Amino acid sequence: MKWLVVISAVLFFIYPEMAIALRCGKGLVSIGDVKAKVLAECGEPQMKEKVRLKDDRYLEVKEGRKKVGRQVEKWTYNCGEGDFIYVLTFDGGKLIKEEPVSRGKGANRCRGN
Repeated sequence: MKWLVVISAVLFFIYPEMAIALRCGKGLVSIGDVKAKVLAECGEPQMKEKVRLKDDRYLEVKEGRKKVGRQVEKWTYNCGEGDFIYVLTFDGGKLIKEEPVSRGKGANRCRGN
């Protein structure tokens, strides 16, 4: 039993993305999933927004170099009372981040089709 706890802890730190998952009804989505899978498991989000992230990349322009950022898409799901409001961040169509941002309100809207 002691070894099982140690192995689990080691795997958690070696593969942290495995520990990050969002349950939608009977489905589960995790880092690396594509938008189509998230839609199938969780349904339409309550909000979608495109956000430009600051990045350390530069673009050569006439006036010199211009700092550019990359654009990601953020989807918001309200999983209702007793759960959280989650923001899922997609880059290039793949889920790269899942974060609870506050306590959920009202009915659970994180259900798959």
